[in-house]
Amino acid sequence: MRVAVIGGGPGGLYAAALLKRLDPAREVTVWERNAPDDTFGFGVVLSDETLGGIEHADPVVYEALKAEFVRWDDIDIVHRGVRHTSGGHGFAALGRRRLLEILHERCRGLGVELRFRTEAPDPARLTETYDLVIAADGVHSTTREAHAEAFGPSVEEHRCRYIWLAADVAFDAFRFEIAETEHGVMQLHGYPYAPDASTVIVEMREEVWRAAGFAEVETAESVERCAKIFADALGGRSLRSNNSAWTTFRTVVNDRWSHGNLVLLGDAAHTAHFSIGSGTKLAVEDALALAACLREHSSLPAALAAYEEERRPVVASTQRAARASLEWFENLALHLGEPPRQFAFNLLTRSRRVTHDNLRLRDPHFTDAVEREFGCPPGTPPMFTPFRLRGLTLRNRVVVSPMDMYSAVDGVPGDFHLVHLGARALGGAGLVMTEMVCVSAEGRITPGCAGLYTGRQAEAWRRITDFVHAQAPGTAIGVQLGHSGRKGSTKLMWEGMDEPLDEGNWPLVAASPIPYTPASQTPRELSRAQLTDIREQFAAAAWRAARCGFDLLELHCAHGYLLSGFLSPLTNHRTDGYGGTLAQRLRFPLEVFDAVRAVWPEDKPMTVRISATDWAEGGTTAEDAVEIARAFAAHGADAIDVSTGQVVAGEQPAYGRSYQTPYADRIRHETGAPVIAVGAISSWDDVNSLILAGRTDLCALARPHLYDPHWTLHAAAEQGYSGPGVVWPAPYRAGSRRPQTGRADAPKPRLTLGG
Repeated sequence: MRVAVIGGGPGGLYAAALLKRLDPAREVTVWERNAPDDTFGFGVVLSDETLGGIEHADPVVYEALKAEFVRWDDIDIVHRGVRHTSGGHGFAALGRRRLLEILHERCRGLGVELRFRTEAPDPARLTETYDLVIAADGVHSTTREAHAEAFGPSVEEHRCRYIWLAADVAFDAFRFEIAETEHGVMQLHGYPYAPDASTVIVEMREEVWRAAGFAEVETAESVERCAKIFADALGGRSLRSNNSAWTTFRTVVNDRWSHGNLVLLGDAAHTAHFSIGSGTKLAVEDALALAACLREHSSLPAALAAYEEERRPVVASTQRAARASLEWFENLALHLGEPPRQFAFNLLTRSRRVTHDNLRLRDPHFTDAVEREFGCPPGTPPMFTPFRLRGLTLRNRVVVSPMDMYSAVDGVPGDFHLVHLGARALGGAGLVMTEMVCVSAEGRITPGCAGLYTGRQAEAWRRITDFVHAQAPGTAIGVQLGHSGRKGSTKLMWEGMDEPLDEGNWPLVAASPIPYTPASQTPRELSRAQLTDIREQFAAAAWRAARCGFDLLELHCAHGYLLSGFLSPLTNHRTDGYGGTLAQRLRFPLEVFDAVRAVWPEDKPMTVRISATDWAEGGTTAEDAVEIARAFAAHGADAIDVSTGQVVAGEQPAYGRSYQTPYADRIRHETGAPVIAVGAISSWDDVNSLILAGRTDLCALARPHLYDPHWTLHAAAEQGYSGPGVVWPAPYRAGSRRPQTGRADAPKPRLTLGG
């Protein structure tokens, strides 16, 4: 096999070395347009996991790297003159130039041909004359762009400017330092890579960078200014550059990583923000996987398919974590007012890869201090601390999120609802929410949706609230009121979600006459008189809800239902006073809120669920969501339940673990209103992490409560917690410890006598 490698960075060099080592008969050639000692950075961080792979694949390279590594365990976070240290993290780094030297030596020793100061031939020509062409030519890959139609690249540019520099001092920890300047917030990311040197990255928002004048000065002056801004961290030392320039980070994603015998590797295929690790790490792992797949599969197409199948999920997970970290730093200013230790904890857990539980394992002293500052009683996980909304005190921070059950008859909740909600109430959550309860027959989503527009429905709900209050004392039950709008008159979810009924359809109304999907019924635009009628329907349902004994009421202004349809510019095209600007689009939802608040008991809280983004161009933005939340809070909303999407059928959500939480975080910090976070929060560790970091006040979980009605009780048992934050019902107390299982760690029988 003849192999051509375009790009002589660590990923390309390591791939070349591995391919030659695994099969010395291979002819491997690397083209690098720069000189051997040219490099555009300083230190490289590698994880223990990556190093383990290198040790297994090529002990020679591993031993050479091992001799060069600088290792440390601590992370220092310096904010407003206060330094907090968290230990137990484990890092290893070395100079990028030394890494390249080691890989050059290994490649030459194996017989790889290295061509420096030489542009690679045209990729189309290489693919004709070589069996395999590896494009490892970086984030600005000309190979990828030349075959853009085949690879389907997407490159997203982000909001911060940053510059790679170095200091002639070895930090004793991975250091994050925050500088609040007259121009805005700046941050330093620093780590040692040699006994006498550290990488220093200075980063700030684009508008801060411009306000500080960095756009108008040469690099040398930028470097001097950065050294002065972070003089305390540097001990007054200067910074140095190496072909350094201010740039913005670009996230690279490709639909496909191979095209015929051409394959992408490292930054050419994908990038992940430097704040969670190194692009070198991902490139080296790519090289390991590619070499292994070529060894394990007899045909090149099968090997390249296996390489992508193996690496894509890992990279996607890393990119999700990197995006969370990147966006946290982009919005760093939101968190500056947090208590010092909470700020440090928030920074450490920003990517969701470090959590409350594993941080406790790494550094229990630090985690205990954060919990004390937060107000956790001794031995109490954050999720089991109480939270007060108006006259209601929730004994813990867990909410059973509203989930449509589509099991009512004529809007009347029956035995199914009693068992469903009753079981979740017995399961220990602080607050159990009903599904969206419709304010009229025409406001139902499906024929199976529950309502609160008749006395019979109210009686049925009273039966459920009485059960919860009697059998699960201390658990609150809330009702969510809504109207389906243009998303009504559809089949039950399991019969065809969002599909119109085959027969028996009722007419739909909405802010504007826009169908949800091409197959959906077109709604009528609501007249002024109809708006008044619907507002009164909400108020009447709220009055019934109060008489039913509900503890909390939530107004559903999310997911494309009627009130949400007024808020989004994609679904509200009205030309009267209820459409146009955001303030006008807010007008009717706020009128409904005021009407409901007027009849809802003064001492009972009201929340509002919103879609903080439509996940669609031209729709509601995060900035809009802040203003929407601020408006509802000004009208008396006690908390904002922050969901996203489901407003337009063509949405493109960026799914991932707790992927909606950043919107809640932003609303909480910009408006000061309490928030409920929802969306792919699945573990008690996530709940503890989000609450302790100050990103949310309450966490609403849906699917986990379908899987396990006693999710909160089990979370307490698994954490060894017993206290006022969660109470096992008396009949269930015998089950408050995990049942015994068969022993899996028994000594194995001796089958030989040995030597």
